[in-house]
Amino acid sequence: MRFSRMEGIRLAFNFGFWKPTKQEWLLGISCVQPEEKERIMNFVYKKDAKSALIGRLLMRKVLSGHFNLPYNEVILKRTSKGKPYLANETIEPSLGNLSFNISHQGDFTVLAAEPNMTVGVDVMKTAYPSSSTVPSFFHTMRKQFTADEWQTIKSQGCEWKQLQMFCRHWCLKESYVKATGFGIGHDLQAVEFKINTIQIHPQTVVCDTQFFLDGKAVDGWKFEESKLDNLHQVAVALCPSHKNKEYGSLRIQNFVEVQFADIVSSAVPLFPSLESDWTEFESKREKVN
Repeated sequence: MRFSRMEGIRLAFNFGFWKPTKQEWLLGISCVQPEEKERIMNFVYKKDAKSALIGRLLMRKVLSGHFNLPYNEVILKRTSKGKPYLANETIEPSLGNLSFNISHQGDFTVLAAEPNMTVGVDVMKTAYPSSSTVPSFFHTMRKQFTADEWQTIKSQGCEWKQLQMFCRHWCLKESYVKATGFGIGHDLQAVEFKINTIQIHPQTVVCDTQFFLDGKAVDGWKFEESKLDNLHQVAVALCPSHKNKEYGSLRIQNFVEVQFADIVSSAVPLFPSLESDWTEFESKREKVN
């Protein structure tokens, strides 16, 4: 799995179907920074631990390859809003900048990265509410969308299609919020989208959704929407890092689903693995969606 420094990266991993072996888990957990290992091992459910581990491994894989950094020398930190960033100070300027972001929900962990761009990504699995009806669920979420957005959502023919459209809007908003680094406290009603292509098919990318901020159309931002499968919606928010940067050279691309062996093909453990790490993982509870 090699990456071109001139092109963006879109990777997806189905952690919901991944049943790690003892060898895989011990290798993976030894290839992330100690503070991240602690956070991962603190999750109650196996699914949450798996998704978080895969996210960290994807970031290390991509950053190590893009910047020619030894895998075990990649230093990841978080902003005050929790957005990961590369903290290595000795990066060769000629390699340029690489903005990256991850998201995990449902069964997938996804990573999006672009050189000289600001990037945010969000994935969401369409599912019926577990403890309420669809109308009741929409009522509790009424302040998260504008009147026009709710009109688009509720105009879909059945409740399942309404939920799919809900997830599309949510992914779009979260991708923007994650790109800007505002965090989940941002006023989501101020961020509005007008969807022009109603139906998205797997393995296609839609880029014609319009973006409005505080009621005004905004230029400069681009949003890629796609589906990883029939259930998982994903949105990538993109904005040039420099005002004179244009989208002419930006190649629209689908997410590539990778396997665990791909992610750890160049991994180097940061510390020795411990038998107790596997025992602790095995003792975690299974989470039902």
